[in-house]
Amino acid sequence: MEHEQQHEQRWLILGIMSLSLIIVMLNNVTLNVALPELTKALGTTNTEMQWIMDAYALVFGGTLLTMGALGDRFGRRKALQTGLVMVAGASLWAALYASSSQELIAVRAIMGLGAALVMPATLSTVIVVFSSEERGKAIGIWAAMAGIGAPLGLLVGGWAVQNYDWQMVFFINIPVISIALVLGLIYVPESKDEKEEKLDFLGAILSIAALGSLLYAIIEAPSHGWNSFETLGTFALSALLLVSFVVVERKSSHPMLPMEFFKNPGFSTGLVAIMLAFFVMFSFMFTQMFHFQLIRGESPLGAAIRFFPLPFGLMPAAANSDKLVRKFGRNRVVGTGLLLVTLGMLLFTTVEIETPYWRLALTFFLLGLGMGLTMAPSTELVMEAIPQDKAGVGSATNDASREIGGALGIAIGGSVLNEFYQREFVLPPGLEGTPGASGFDTSFAAAIQTGQATGNDALLSAAREAFMVGMINSARVAAIIAALASIYIFTQMPKVNIPTNDTTKTSEEE
Repeated sequence: MEHEQQHEQRWLILGIMSLSLIIVMLNNVTLNVALPELTKALGTTNTEMQWIMDAYALVFGGTLLTMGALGDRFGRRKALQTGLVMVAGASLWAALYASSSQELIAVRAIMGLGAALVMPATLSTVIVVFSSEERGKAIGIWAAMAGIGAPLGLLVGGWAVQNYDWQMVFFINIPVISIALVLGLIYVPESKDEKEEKLDFLGAILSIAALGSLLYAIIEAPSHGWNSFETLGTFALSALLLVSFVVVERKSSHPMLPMEFFKNPGFSTGLVAIMLAFFVMFSFMFTQMFHFQLIRGESPLGAAIRFFPLPFGLMPAAANSDKLVRKFGRNRVVGTGLLLVTLGMLLFTTVEIETPYWRLALTFFLLGLGMGLTMAPSTELVMEAIPQDKAGVGSATNDASREIGGALGIAIGGSVLNEFYQREFVLPPGLEGTPGASGFDTSFAAAIQTGQATGNDALLSAAREAFMVGMINSARVAAIIAALASIYIFTQMPKVNIPTNDTTKTSEEE
């Protein structure tokens, strides 16, 4: 079905969708800065702490396709409202009653399931209420909100922990979600797939298993080792499940995700661009929270504030990228965006412990510009390539590419950081008997915190210098990924993708 008429409340609806989207993105990262407080309050182990964080990402990413399909089938507003209620209810319970790590892990999993209902519904609703003339601008604003969600989450989390306690990280969700729920009930129209096709239960089960096992393998790889039996076995299982999913979808008369979508060069290249952009962004953000807090001595809130040049570059670039696309073509805009990201990461490889912040701020701003030029046109290209009755599944596929890219960025970026830290760190003479010294070569946080607590400048210097080597090499890997992505986009992404309900018909115009 085509909805080329404009909805009279479309810009207000976009605002409501943006607010709902930010809630999802905030909860992906706000808890990061509360982990030290959680450890003190609940006595969490390192493994429990990791799963308090990862339960949300694993369930969210693993169920996105299925939740997007449910929104298409039963109504996107219903999916949005149900997901928001789940996130709010779980947040309230965590803030008031959670008293153990196991309870928080369960709460975070429920929040992830709710978020998987919310995120595809936001973009698919935007697609429906805007006509093609304004859709590029609207998607640009949506992508800007998705991009600033993570830095904003660090800021909110830092403020909550610094001024209150870890429970406030969950309490913050309640008033924001309440506003989004009320406005959504009043202004957001219901939309769904009018064909009301049967649900693809086997496809749904296989998609959850395939995405869940893939994300689990990525998340656990740094702990188990990339070459370990557990990691390789889980990746192999994920590949088997993914192949099974493709086979089932090709044979199904009512597939959840038609494989024909991937024949469209706009759909495929858009997903690749988004995934690799988020790989770089999350890899970079992961190392920078440590950099600002452990190396530069900032508080969690102070560290989060120093990220803000990134969204200041990202928001205007994403919101106005549609104008550049019309003038230069998508491949050139997205390819240039990835080149700017590459340049930013290369500049970051020159950073030293004493580098003034203004230089870091300029680099963050450059990265934000590149991300904005990459994310919005790529998202629009993905959504143009699919019919509107599959908007929820299309949005979910777009969102899943973000999650996989972000998880890979954190896992690989963190692994590179740890690998080079361990190679470079040398325990200063005379510290062999220091409590915890045996772990200093594997934990830069422990080494730096012990050095600060004991006033041992030699230990501090050794740990900080080794960390900087690891951080710079992590930035080099991100720069290489961004550069390769840029070459791929310049050569493979179509300048113009003419949308049609027949997804096998695409047009690449030179």
